[in-house]
Amino acid sequence: MKIRDLDLSDTPLNAEHQALGLPPVEKGLAASPLHPVLRAAMWSVLLLLAGVIAWLGTRLAQQHDSWQIVSAVLHSEAFWWAVLVGLIAQAIDGALGMAYGITSTSFLLATGSPPAVASASVHIAEVFTTGVSGVAHVKLGNVSRQLFLRLLLPGIAGAVLGAWAVSSMDGDTIKPFVAAYLLGMGLFVLSKAFRKRRPNHGELRHVAKLGLLGGFVDAAGGGGWGPVVTTTLVGTGHDPRTTIGSVNLAEFFLTFVSAGVFSLLVEQTPWPTVAGLVVGGLFAAPLAAMMTRRLSTRTLLVLVGVVIVSISLFNLGQALA
Repeated sequence: MKIRDLDLSDTPLNAEHQALGLPPVEKGLAASPLHPVLRAAMWSVLLLLAGVIAWLGTRLAQQHDSWQIVSAVLHSEAFWWAVLVGLIAQAIDGALGMAYGITSTSFLLATGSPPAVASASVHIAEVFTTGVSGVAHVKLGNVSRQLFLRLLLPGIAGAVLGAWAVSSMDGDTIKPFVAAYLLGMGLFVLSKAFRKRRPNHGELRHVAKLGLLGGFVDAAGGGGWGPVVTTTLVGTGHDPRTTIGSVNLAEFFLTFVSAGVFSLLVEQTPWPTVAGLVVGGLFAAPLAAMMTRRLSTRTLLVLVGVVIVSISLFNLGQALA
């Protein structure tokens, strides 16, 4: 994204950006009126969410034993474990722009779910959590319109390809390569938090390719959109706040499409687990978006780097064991 209309005033935030080698923030990102494109995106999210809720409610109402089904889910141990995992995973994802899918998928794989079923379950749940998180980021001014648009269509295309691939082959095949890449990027982000560099005012190329890769590994591996896209963008000099908000908003649309593809290709879905992930995630999403605004840039960089390095080391150990 090419930075335009820079705010070059002598503010504490710009001083922090200069010390960390990040570009100055754009004028009015957090206070200007909502752009029509972002307003349309926000209403699209709300309408799609309402449509999904109405569809699920209609299907449940058509069941003769609907109340028994709801009672069985609420009394299920899998549901309450999933609530806890969804709460933790979405708090991390909403504040850092990553790790919801990886955290949740790891939990599902530990319970014995096949990779395709685990990824499908997480993406169905993420339709709700990413929707709420994306709307919160738009309202708080954390979204860059240009970056969001450049990621949107390539991310959706990659998600469709990834959903098809994991339904046809074992998604664990590509995990060692993704984990190695993320480990390097996590270390790079950490290094930026502790050394001074000259600000990068140039244009980041290949954003569309980055979105395509991020969407593919997210669907194929059960998570990775945030780690691949956010880590790369932050590591190349983008402002963490607007990067996290833009990545979160774009994630809703690619998740919505990939969940639809999974629903067509994967028959088995643990609905108590999906419901638990949704309930836990919905409580954390608005709070996490507010945390993004309040945490310092250096703190965000450190947290992003630590989370990526830790997850990558864990994934490498599991893949090579």
